[in-house]
Order: sequence, then structure tokens, then C-alpha cells
Amino acid sequence: MTSAANRKPGLIITADDFGLHASVNLAVERAHREGVLSAASLMVAAPAAADAIERARANPSLRVGLHLVLADGRALLPPDAIPDLVDAHGRFGDRMAYEGARFFFLPRVRRQLAAEIHAQFKAFAASGLALDHVNTHKHFHLHPTILSLMIDIGRPFGLRAIRLPRENGLPLLLKPWLALLRRKLDAAGIAHNDTMAGIQHSGKFDEAALLETLAHLPGKGVVEIYLHPALISGAEIGASMATYRHADEFAALISPRVRLALDRLGQRGFRLGGFSDLVSLK
Repeated sequence: MTSAANRKPGLIITADDFGLHASVNLAVERAHREGVLSAASLMVAAPAAADAIERARANPSLRVGLHLVLADGRALLPPDAIPDLVDAHGRFGDRMAYEGARFFFLPRVRRQLAAEIHAQFKAFAASGLALDHVNTHKHFHLHPTILSLMIDIGRPFGLRAIRLPRENGLPLLLKPWLALLRRKLDAAGIAHNDTMAGIQHSGKFDEAALLETLAHLPGKGVVEIYLHPALISGAEIGASMATYRHADEFAALISPRVRLALDRLGQRGFRLGGFSDLVSLK
């Protein structure tokens, strides 16, 4: 894989949580057709996943990846198949540090985790969509156990690229984990973006923030910007998203000012696309 120092400038603009809600799906479709959205990450077990798949099939230029959900969301397997991972309603918890320790130390829990990851890859494959990339809800693949399982399980399903959540300004505590993740991806021959933006703006990536981000992109390498667009906002999309301004993020993606900024980047050699379009650029 080409390093950032030698790779032509590229930009991936991704919507996460595709399939979570009908309003998210509508926003993703419109932001791709009318705006600057180039990719989306699909939650295969989410309530509106089937609708998301139909919309993705109708928009073949939208690059779609798998958004693995292993925390704060619905599992694909039934509770009796993964009793150590989910509650009676089939939902993962949100105590990620606690769950991460269990993944590492308890083989029984790790086997259930592997089964759920396999099920989600299999469900994506059944959609017939080309697998552009893989990432995890809440960037849980920073956990080395999850990352290793993703790579081993994902390869037979066509896994080629994984999101590297490397963003300027993140806590120093995360740097060793990011370095480990990058080393493991490179050693495994899995492509990834060079940098990203979205963590610090999560839930509030409005037009002003997106324009500011576009104005300060590095001159080389592939940058992924990820957002959470929907036509409505807050807890109606997800209980843990009460403060999210989904509609503002959608508005940013269809903003004429953002389109103009992207056109100017294009004149400087930036290309817009998905992971399959950009991460192997020479």
C-alpha cells in the first residue's frame, strides 16, 4: 500500500449508521445524489437495513461498507447464541472498557464475538453490495481482539480496507492504540485512509465545521471525513444520540458552499470517492 507521503490527495466523505433509521437512509441517498457524500457504512442488523440496501442498489456510485455494531446497538444473532454479549432484547451494552477486557480474557466470550462478526459480514455479503470498507460503531476496532477477528473473518468476504480513526487533536492515550492498529493493518496488507475528521465534530458536523475541515486538509494522502446525517435529529434516530444535530449534518452535505469548496479542491488534484477508489492511488 502506498504511504501518505507518496499517495495523491483523496477525500472520502462517509455517512455512518446507514440503516439505523428511515430518515438516515433518505438523507444518505439525497446527500449522495444532491451533495458531496461519496460513501456510507451499513448497519446490517439495524431496523432500516433492508431499506438502506435497496437505496444503495439504486445508487451504484455510492460506495458502501460494513459498519460492524458490537456496542450500543442491535446484534444480528439471537440472544441465546451470544448470551454473554447482549441483553434479553439482543442489544449490546455501552460499557466498552469492560466488554473489551472480557473479549481479551474470556475465550467463551471471544468465540461469541467471532460468531457475531461473522454473521454481520455474511449478512452484508448477502446484500449483493460490493464491500468498499469496514469500520465499527464507536471505533471499537481500536481493540486489538476485535481488529484481529475483523481481519481474519473479513478476508473471505472481500475485506480490503478498514477505517483508521487517526484524527488530529485526539487524546494522547489513544496514540499507542492507533499506532498498533496501523501496524496491524499494514502487516496484514489491509488498506486504510491516512487521516480522518469526524470524531471531534461527532453529532455537530455542520456546514461551518465541514468548510473549516475542507480548508485545512493535508496536501497529500487520503482523508476520510465521516458524518451522521438524517432529515430529523436527536433521540428519534437513536436513544444515545439525544444531542446529535443530524439534520445540520445533512444540510452541510448538500450545501452549495461545501460543493464549491470541494470543486476548488478538485482543481488542486483532490479526488472524491470511496476506499476502493482512493486508497490504492499511486
